[in-house]
Amino acid sequence: MSNVVTESTATTATCSQDAQQMRKLVVASVLGNALEWYDFFLYGTAAALVFGPLFFPVGGDPLQGTLLAFSGFAVGFLARPLGGIVFGHIGDRYSRKMTLIMTLTLMGATTFVIGLLPVYAQIGLWAPLSLITLRFLQGVASGGEWGGGVLMLSENAPASRRGYYTAWSQMGVSGGFVLSAFAFYLVQQLPESDFMRWGWRVPFLLSIVIFLVGVYIRKNIRESKAFTQAKPEAQHEKIPLLVLIRDHPKALLQAIALRLPENGASYIFFTFSVVYARHIGISTGEIISAVTLAMLVEFFSILFWGALSDRIGLKPVYYIGVIGLLVMAFPFFWLLSTGTYGWIMLAMLLGLPFCHGAMIGTQPCIMSDLFPVRVRYSGLALGHEVGSIFSGGLGPMLAVALLMEFNASWPVSLLLVVYALLAWIALRSLPGNNKEAQE
Repeated sequence: MSNVVTESTATTATCSQDAQQMRKLVVASVLGNALEWYDFFLYGTAAALVFGPLFFPVGGDPLQGTLLAFSGFAVGFLARPLGGIVFGHIGDRYSRKMTLIMTLTLMGATTFVIGLLPVYAQIGLWAPLSLITLRFLQGVASGGEWGGGVLMLSENAPASRRGYYTAWSQMGVSGGFVLSAFAFYLVQQLPESDFMRWGWRVPFLLSIVIFLVGVYIRKNIRESKAFTQAKPEAQHEKIPLLVLIRDHPKALLQAIALRLPENGASYIFFTFSVVYARHIGISTGEIISAVTLAMLVEFFSILFWGALSDRIGLKPVYYIGVIGLLVMAFPFFWLLSTGTYGWIMLAMLLGLPFCHGAMIGTQPCIMSDLFPVRVRYSGLALGHEVGSIFSGGLGPMLAVALLMEFNASWPVSLLLVVYALLAWIALRSLPGNNKEAQE
């Protein structure tokens, strides 16, 4: 009898420790992703509002300066696959935990320095060159951050709740945007001259707070269970990237295609929409307010979609997001063009918490299951970040160029349709239970 009681007590203690560890992992993942996306969204908002005249001053059409500023945005995305390769290698061969501390440190440092940069009027061409260089380093850090944060949750979560727990990692996306939008909203209350002279720097400098808290928490989490068990096998693979490309090319292409509509829609909806709204005469404050409210709703909808995927499956939920984007691609801009706040808010709610939320809430699990443990970090990071080049990286810049060329939104809507159709094809090629990868 005493043995039964002892075993029961030990089991209870183990469950309690596992639950405590999952809470730590959730907080560490959310904070890390929040910093990553806070930094990325800061650049996107600043590119739409201030980087054009301050770092890329050109005469004539103000959209030209914005286009150049968004080229720096694209550079960050071009660097992300490099970060995925470098940190994916470290994460697959050595340590998931160590990699996450490295990426967080690099992201925090580069964002803080952006807030200290002199502008074009002070140092000439060195200003845009320095900004783009730091943006490149941001991209390298971001390329390694997402995959590690996802894996620390997906490889430790109970099998029956993987969708729910991994969805927490994506809440950093909404949280990062809300924080960045709120920070910019506050500094925009300053007089225009103060905002342009020093106010825009404050949100970048404040990133140091998230960075310090995130590093402290990540230093106190344990290594992924699945990785620890597979580590001896993984260390036989000298270069996980080569194994990934040689043995899992289909899975890599599927991951890239699944990323396109999620990432492309997000940056069209909450970055390009600021430019488009200003172009058609809607105030910047009004559009940022609508986007921020929609992202607050998405902060919670992501968990709903992740939990729903545990009940009905990953593919059905992802299909909801992809089909929703196909339906909303044109009406989104029609609603914005009304100039009425209620219709603008409806467009944002349908585009972000519904379409984007369904995809991003299930993306960690559906992409993790494509790859075996020994190359999972590399596969996740590379698929996620290569997809981001063609969607989040080139998407806003291409959208601005299309707006300049056609002075209309329909070409941008067609771009969203193309992204969604490619993801549709990828979903159809997935097995029903999305368990193609063998552990």
